[in-house]
Amino acid sequence: MITQVLDSKKKSPKVLVENKISFAGPDSELKIYDTYQQANRVQLKSDQLLFCAMVSGKKVMHASEENFDSDFLPHESFIMTPDSQVEIDFPEAQLNKPTTCLAIEISKERVQQVAQSLNEQHSLQQDFGYWHYEHRLVHTHHNVATQNVLNRIVQIYGEDHPDRSAMISLAVSELTIRLLRHQTRDFILSFCQNEPDKNGLSAALNYIEQHLNEPIAIDSLARIACMSRSKFFTEFKQHLGCTPMAFQQQLRLKNAANALRLGESITATCFAFGFTNTSHFSRIFKQFYGLTPSQYKQRHLLRAC
Repeated sequence: MITQVLDSKKKSPKVLVENKISFAGPDSELKIYDTYQQANRVQLKSDQLLFCAMVSGKKVMHASEENFDSDFLPHESFIMTPDSQVEIDFPEAQLNKPTTCLAIEISKERVQQVAQSLNEQHSLQQDFGYWHYEHRLVHTHHNVATQNVLNRIVQIYGEDHPDRSAMISLAVSELTIRLLRHQTRDFILSFCQNEPDKNGLSAALNYIEQHLNEPIAIDSLARIACMSRSKFFTEFKQHLGCTPMAFQQQLRLKNAANALRLGESITATCFAFGFTNTSHFSRIFKQFYGLTPSQYKQRHLLRAC
């Protein structure tokens, strides 16, 4: 989907390294970068938050401030904080097979507005601190939901629609919320690991993490959290953005992905994290990551070579 939309927007390149096409929007800008020849240490910097998503090919990202060096491949996200700088290698770019990446620049003011709106809606700050963007590089394999948002954003930016600006604003807000949610969830999990007895929700989250390969029940988690069933369910969804069952499955999938990256077999990984059969595991893994377990494993084994 996203490749088809981008192909329709491309013209003859003016330069062979990081040829850029830009589309302006409210508090944001979409940039499409194509590189047609191998290159090393190409600098990239933005004074705003920059959300990058690989479409085709391979980059190698370097950030000296964070001692960061990593491959950047399709279905992955790389988020740069405002005023940070990276250097990029293009080891596979060819004239007839360019390395393509899209970058969505989101103003600092928009990120702050979205964070403030979330703070007004949720009571997260009472236990874990305020919603805010943590100023560090983020490199992650984004899930299908994030990929769908990116598909919509690319489609909307290129449309000549009377409500284009409003639709871009909504889509960029959704992408920002997903980014903030991802960082906040990581913070909450880290907090719970360090202080599992701080509050009821911390205790329940710690229990889920320690029993990933076991079935869980809302009533049991509510007792661990010292809450009624309804209060626990509401608090959990408010802080984590999903149900306890969905959260456990997401943790299982992320841990399974880590195991596959380390070369574990698909069958052993499946059963180690509580999945009942390999067909079911493969299906929901692809729904979450956009790749089958075998495709995901092969990609990371090739990366390690």
